[in-house]
Amino acid sequence: MAGTVPMAAPRAHRNAASPATTESSAVKWVLVAAAALVLFWLIALPLIVVLTEALKRGWDVFLAALTDPDAASALRLTLLVAVITVPLNTLFGVMAAWAVTKFRFRGKGFLITLIDLPFAVSPVIGGLIFVLVFGSNGWFGSWLSAHDIKIVFALPGIVLATLFVTFPFVARELIPLMEDQGTQEEEAAITLGAHGWQIFWRVTLPNIKWGLLYGIILCNARAMGEFGAVSVVSGHIRGETNTLPLHVEILYNEYQFSASFAVASLLLLLALVTMIVKSWLTRKNAH
Repeated sequence: MAGTVPMAAPRAHRNAASPATTESSAVKWVLVAAAALVLFWLIALPLIVVLTEALKRGWDVFLAALTDPDAASALRLTLLVAVITVPLNTLFGVMAAWAVTKFRFRGKGFLITLIDLPFAVSPVIGGLIFVLVFGSNGWFGSWLSAHDIKIVFALPGIVLATLFVTFPFVARELIPLMEDQGTQEEEAAITLGAHGWQIFWRVTLPNIKWGLLYGIILCNARAMGEFGAVSVVSGHIRGETNTLPLHVEILYNEYQFSASFAVASLLLLLALVTMIVKSWLTRKNAH
């Protein structure tokens, strides 16, 4: 229509092709090359070295290292600890995230600080704490010995140490996600007559499922690869309390380099599977 002032293009459309920065393409490629070089030296090269050293003496040595009874025992213990700790930390993470994001109460900041504590404390210190509490000379050492209960240098101690270092992962994935989602959908469900479990299963869980799965994957990877805390409480009893990382250390210290790298390749396989699943979840969540 004559005299009509043309409408301005939407801001998002006008800026769609705008560059994020004003640097030249030369600077961009220098940054990309620097990042690729760092990733190669810190990630790709160590992986290549592990596989090369694992196969250095041939497939017979490689397979012998993987089928050794001590390696099989370490693998079983690693999987058992993960099977115990991951579900427990998943349950704790969901409850902690639900409490922090859906309720108002005194001490919420202190609870969040406790959740983050394993990120700030060395895993070795975490393992040492359990030794001081449950060891033979610890606070409950005499009582445990009198009742023939073994915590340290046994499966329970390894589980406790792994729980300590892994329990923030699920909670820390869910808390920011649930805070961004707010409580509007839960409040709407309440007005429609839904009760607590119905709200969780039909409203909250579908909204957090991808973040929950991502947290579980990270928790599982850390549980299987934990070294510091488990090393303190395990006692390094070969064939009994050695997990895969501890078995790798023992083989390396005994100068069985090919065998140690062969066992380490199992942990490498775990890392690769974790990366693949993480990438799949990221793409799935983006769609």
